[in-house]
Amino acid sequence: MKSYSELRIGLASDHAGYALKEKIADYLRQRGADVTDYGTHSTDSCDYPDFAHPMAAAVEEGKHDFGIAVCSTGNGITMTCNHHRGIRAALCWDEPLARLARQHNNANILGLPANYIDLDKALALVDIFLTTDFEGGRHQRRVDKIPC
Repeated sequence: MKSYSELRIGLASDHAGYALKEKIADYLRQRGADVTDYGTHSTDSCDYPDFAHPMAAAVEEGKHDFGIAVCSTGNGITMTCNHHRGIRAALCWDEPLARLARQHNNANILGLPANYIDLDKALALVDIFLTTDFEGGRHQRRVDKIPC
């Protein structure tokens, strides 16, 4: 597990996830993470794929260790990220989901539902996701079968 100061993290959201994304970005930067914000940069109505695709592509290319994607339910932005071959985006709203997404699925993007979790929950999920290691072993063979 890398320390926060060694992590490169991409962030993306739509208008509904903007406020939460901004708070997550501040939290990560305060801990020394290298954060790249792919947008959106306001609460003006927008389309999440416009921001999810560039962020997911950058994670896929190895420019970031992880990504965090936020929209109202987390569904649309997570689905968009999963259209990239090297991405395993997991929608998480509680701690066990975030932990298992990393341990068993080697997820590399955390999807968050801004309208269904508060800031404290979101930051707890971010911490768990970024500090939990992939277990490998029997899980690796399953992860290897994901890309088409």
